[in-house]
Amino acid sequence: MRPMTELEEYYNKFNEEKRLNSRHGQVEFRVSMKYIHEYLESFLKDGREKSEIKILDIGAGTGRYCVPLSEEGYDVSAVELVKHNLGILKSKGSNVKAYQGNALKLKRFEAESFDVTLLFGPMYHLFTFEEKKQALEEAMRVTKCDGIIMVAYCMNEYGVLTYAFKERHILECVKENRLTEDFHTISEPEDLYDYMRIEDINKLVEATGLKRLKILSPDGPANYMRPFLNQLTEEEFEQFMGYQMATCERRDLIGAGAHTLDILRK
Repeated sequence: MRPMTELEEYYNKFNEEKRLNSRHGQVEFRVSMKYIHEYLESFLKDGREKSEIKILDIGAGTGRYCVPLSEEGYDVSAVELVKHNLGILKSKGSNVKAYQGNALKLKRFEAESFDVTLLFGPMYHLFTFEEKKQALEEAMRVTKCDGIIMVAYCMNEYGVLTYAFKERHILECVKENRLTEDFHTISEPEDLYDYMRIEDINKLVEATGLKRLKILSPDGPANYMRPFLNQLTEEEFEQFMGYQMATCERRDLIGAGAHTLDILRK
């Protein structure tokens, strides 16, 4: 039996369900689902049934996206590296075809099998341009021609502002050469997360030849505002959701959020 990686040990302890069900997690989820449904609707308008539309969720975690999509009637498959998360996903009793696997090697799936491919978790934990490109190319390989690939990234400015400044690790980061002169994070696998800027994402898209349809911030300022979001009434929170829905594609705001969602066509 192979030993667990640091990433697997981390997710065995990290309460992913709690994060995704928190208010800041709801913002990210609801905005992302809005755009997933927007592109699924384009397939339905072509006269296809939901059961004929195939979705692959790579790095599916505990099933936050793939389970509800399956419950809506879509044909959904999922790949998740961490056994703990996979167990939670399977315990939900959905029709998702769930497998343990790695975003860099999707051998079990044939080329051009899926209409929509979600790559929401893996890019957070890949640390070189080559690995990220490989994951994106594997997603491309299994996606049909004219299919949609949605890719999520953790963003650099959120990482620097929260960890380095808010949590007061800045002097430690400078001493250990974990920031460039222009404050771009230098991450190693033991850090578990890697952080991107828009220009880094653009280079990946250019290297693969994919066509960008939209790029947006699904959570915007929500992660910075966690305690304040929790104090809002339901009515006030719905107003915040309206704000984020209305502003998530603003180019002047995208790179400042905790996450960015890149929507691409093969």
